[in-house]
Amino acid sequence: MDCSSCGFENPQNMRFCGACGATLPLACAGCGAVNPVSFKFCGGCGAEIKGLGARGSGLRDSRSTITPNLLSYTPRHLADKILTSRATLEGERKQVTVLFADVKGSMELAEQVDPEEWHKILDKFFHILTDGVHRFEGTVNQYTGDGIMALFGAPIAHEDHAQRACYAALHLRDELRRYAQELRREHGFDFAVRIGLNSGEVVVGKIGDDLRMDYTAQGHTVGLAARMEHIAAADQIYLTAHTAALVSGYFTLRDLGEFRIKGVREPLRVHALEGVGAVRTRLERSQARGLSRFVGRVREMESLQVALAHACEGQGQVVGIVGAAGVGKSRLCLEFAEQVSAKSIAIQQAHCPPHGKVIPLLPALELMRGIFGITERDAPQAARERIAGRLVLLDEWFRELLPVVFDFLGVGEATAAGPPRRHGSASSLPSCGA
Repeated sequence: MDCSSCGFENPQNMRFCGACGATLPLACAGCGAVNPVSFKFCGGCGAEIKGLGARGSGLRDSRSTITPNLLSYTPRHLADKILTSRATLEGERKQVTVLFADVKGSMELAEQVDPEEWHKILDKFFHILTDGVHRFEGTVNQYTGDGIMALFGAPIAHEDHAQRACYAALHLRDELRRYAQELRREHGFDFAVRIGLNSGEVVVGKIGDDLRMDYTAQGHTVGLAARMEHIAAADQIYLTAHTAALVSGYFTLRDLGEFRIKGVREPLRVHALEGVGAVRTRLERSQARGLSRFVGRVREMESLQVALAHACEGQGQVVGIVGAAGVGKSRLCLEFAEQVSAKSIAIQQAHCPPHGKVIPLLPALELMRGIFGITERDAPQAARERIAGRLVLLDEWFRELLPVVFDFLGVGEATAAGPPRRHGSASSLPSCGA
């Protein structure tokens, strides 16, 4: 039986697709007619179709005792946005990035622990997955028993859907590695997750009251994401060349070469997602390719230079640059920052990425981390030493506030989390001082 979502050919009598986890049509036990998943009675003979009870509000998979409900896991503000606009979303073509994540060797792991304990392990696993997806405004479309399928860019449209999916994948990798260490200490087994990504076009189908969505993939979009997850190594994130082209520069990618993928005629180039790249904004990405000559904006540049002069004299200044999209606000800031840098004046930047609104005070956090010279690669202990050295040298009084500052910057004694990602699209104006 071919899956309508990804085209994968499944054996007969299967309830879920073995490639993407989508619910398969069910054959009537009386007449053998294949009915859509929404049918409660057979369209061929009128008999009641058994075994569909779990398809309405959640999924029950024979591989797991978990029956997560999409509506209960989705934050209310995202759920309301989807449900109120679903009439205009259904049947719409969207460019999306699909994410698949599942536990590698879940059946073998399940045999090593009590079923109730395995239930608890997977329950927390699902919470980590859904929280990570929702953190970047993705939507969990399906639960596959020991993993999830998530969409970025649909039903909520995002121009940076591929970047959001990569941020989410890296966040999930780090969170799940910590969870795996916890399980290794408590149960003595290796808990590993693999993640696959692909970008392309889908057509949004029916969206139910429980947020369960049907998608028709164009060009094997969903199927290729499932294939990436299937071939990915343990604790690795694999993505197709389609996604790599959208996020190149923003992330560190390792080219794995061409793979023969089932259902794809030509070999497909696969990349491994390893971390955040050096590029932070679209302007920086364009700058790496070479910018056109900067002309005009004489009056605006003079206003900025006057504000800089006042700031250097001890009169703090705040300048807001407002204009329609595409008029060159970021380019003006870039040119001004380069002029300031040529005067040996320190520059600090903070960004407001679209996905950062779920993190309170993110621009302030990024700005302070920049002042202290903390990066996402710094261990918490090294970051604390750098902060303490800078503050105590300024004033011994800051020693009493160090625990609060450590906690605010996410490098306290009790946390193992590194600094949040520092990517966005808007640059702050430079500041004078050391």
